[in-house]
Amino acid sequence: MNLTEIITWLLPLPPLLAFGLIVLFTNKNNRLSHSLAVGAAALSFLGSAFVLAQAFTTEHLGENPIASRLPWLPVGGGTLDVGVLIDPLSAVTLAFVAVTVLMIFIYSVGYHNFGQPVGDHDHKGLPPHGAKEHGHAVPSIEPMYARFFAFIGLFAFGMYTLVVSDNLLTLFVGWEIMGLCSYLLIGFWFGKESAREAAKKAFMTTRVGDVFMLLGVVYLYSAAGTLSFREILFNEEMLNHLATTPSWFGLSAAGLIGILLFIGTIGKSAQFPLHVWLPDAMEGPTPVSAMIHAATMVSAGVYMVARLFPLLSAGWHEGGALTPAMTAMSVIGAFTALFAATIAVAQNDIKRVLAYSTISQLGYMVAALGIGAFVAAVFHLVTHAFFKALLFLGSGSVIHGMEHGVLHTGDHKVDPQNMWNMGGLAGKMPTTFWTFLVGGMALSGFPLITAGFWSKDEILADAWGNGHVVVFGVLALSALLTAFYTMRQITLTFLGKPRTKEAEHAHETPLTMTGPLMVLAVFAIAAGWVGIPEHFPFIGGVLPNWFHEFVGGTLLEHPHAVDFDPIPLFTSLGVALGGLLLGYLVYREAKTDPLKKVLGPVHRVLENKYYMDELYDWAFVRPSRRIAHDFAYMFVDRNLIDGFLHAVGELSYWLGGFFREKFDRPVVNGFGDWVADTAQWFGNAIRKVQSGSIQQYMLLSMLLAFIGVFFYLWVLQP
Repeated sequence: MNLTEIITWLLPLPPLLAFGLIVLFTNKNNRLSHSLAVGAAALSFLGSAFVLAQAFTTEHLGENPIASRLPWLPVGGGTLDVGVLIDPLSAVTLAFVAVTVLMIFIYSVGYHNFGQPVGDHDHKGLPPHGAKEHGHAVPSIEPMYARFFAFIGLFAFGMYTLVVSDNLLTLFVGWEIMGLCSYLLIGFWFGKESAREAAKKAFMTTRVGDVFMLLGVVYLYSAAGTLSFREILFNEEMLNHLATTPSWFGLSAAGLIGILLFIGTIGKSAQFPLHVWLPDAMEGPTPVSAMIHAATMVSAGVYMVARLFPLLSAGWHEGGALTPAMTAMSVIGAFTALFAATIAVAQNDIKRVLAYSTISQLGYMVAALGIGAFVAAVFHLVTHAFFKALLFLGSGSVIHGMEHGVLHTGDHKVDPQNMWNMGGLAGKMPTTFWTFLVGGMALSGFPLITAGFWSKDEILADAWGNGHVVVFGVLALSALLTAFYTMRQITLTFLGKPRTKEAEHAHETPLTMTGPLMVLAVFAIAAGWVGIPEHFPFIGGVLPNWFHEFVGGTLLEHPHAVDFDPIPLFTSLGVALGGLLLGYLVYREAKTDPLKKVLGPVHRVLENKYYMDELYDWAFVRPSRRIAHDFAYMFVDRNLIDGFLHAVGELSYWLGGFFREKFDRPVVNGFGDWVADTAQWFGNAIRKVQSGSIQQYMLLSMLLAFIGVFFYLWVLQP
């Protein structure tokens, strides 16, 4: 095992050690706790940089990956091995994970007001209320500061484990660790009922997908006899075997396994209909939102189906009919992209807009994988991680600045996350504004200079070039809406004049928060330059399309880049620029939302998220509670369990009475009474001895003895 392989094994370890040390030893020392967590993230970042340097300089990395395996668990007649694998897909994923995790950890120090007074918290997890310093209101430090850094350390460990795993089982271990951490961090402020409910909702919803995913893992092991990626995904004989083996529902083994595994992604990456947990995940602190949306949780779902793409597409060739799993991915992904984008246009919470944006962008990636655009989907996964981390951390900076205004005015009824309470923040928070603008332009696909344009344009080009016209149209429309609601968000938040006193008193956040924003802004622009198509007009070929060549080497058959076509290019330009312009014109001087008047009742439907939560509440939550009460409580608990226990009690009572009457009284008590009477008789005799009555008996006995002797000697003897 060489040095690179050893370091790859160790990449997940520092965040895990930080978690353990903070929980066990340093949780009372905030400075030491965050130093451990940030230091662990930095160590994993440096280790990742070393591994990536080796990976990017290795010729044909797909054929010669950085890999190492060790025996782990005895299974049947052999052992289940565990190992690490760095190939082109895991390398580019590791790159954005390492950068975004480190930036989020650093940002969290400032977000939680480290260095400020403790303040007047009730220590029940409620948000900071503020304290007084030199007569001015200042935000106070988060009371569970060390706990937060411990949890995000464990979160990072789960994602690193997932990325470097060389088999589906340890990938699933990292997958489930992140599921636990999402529950712990979404409900971090557990003093709020909404946070508790959101945590439970996220945990239960994602578990639905995970159950099906686990079934897929088990079925794959039974069909293939291994869970190793190299033995399944890079073995044509194995893939052909799975693709031709008949299974249930008229599907092949590969088809059914692919669908089961994809359902796991539907839950994890918040695709319709299991998307409902992700918007509510905004109840957690903003760094948690950035972790979930960019560095870990939802990215893991797309990474998993990209990792297993050879299995999901087994039997498919470019230009041929899609496999059942690919069909499901293209339909659900495209629908989710448009569905979530329509909801985002009617949301007023700055983080909730971004949450629905994430759902929509993940739909883009899933749809791209569904139509076979493997490289384009991975490209968008990478660029999206950078600009979505930037946007979420930027929104946290905005909220942080607004909270200063709330503390200044003392009106805690003002929602610092509602964009209609903002306005004019560009002058108050210039660094946050410019970095947020970069992230927003990347999300919208602003032409040429942003990373989002190149990755999104490649997906549209693949859809058009391979004849998936419906998918192309749906994704183009969702891109138009994306640009529209992004400019709506930027305009309402930063442009114009402040609409509230709280916005007037907002100010820029510290360097620990703005520093990571500036770093991520660079990646939100430059990350797209590594994937400029060679045939793109004027600038194509100036920089080599390194990303396509590198990531394409992940697959056995290197995917071909589509030829240049002006239709998807002009479509991409039109929807991005048109959406941005329309959003600015509609909201530049808006006092209330113009869409309410234009859309009427439709706006209410969008604002209420198509009433999906209410539908689930009616269809699943209430029946579950009714069943739990009527069946589980009234029948099982009250009648079955309590009835059985009561019957046991009655039987025990009857047996007690029976033995009391038939055995206890006549036998046990009778013997006891005899013993007692005998003891009493002896006691009376002894008492008489002690009282002197024995003297009378002795005199009488002596008299009788004398009479007897006299009678014998004088009467009976002659």
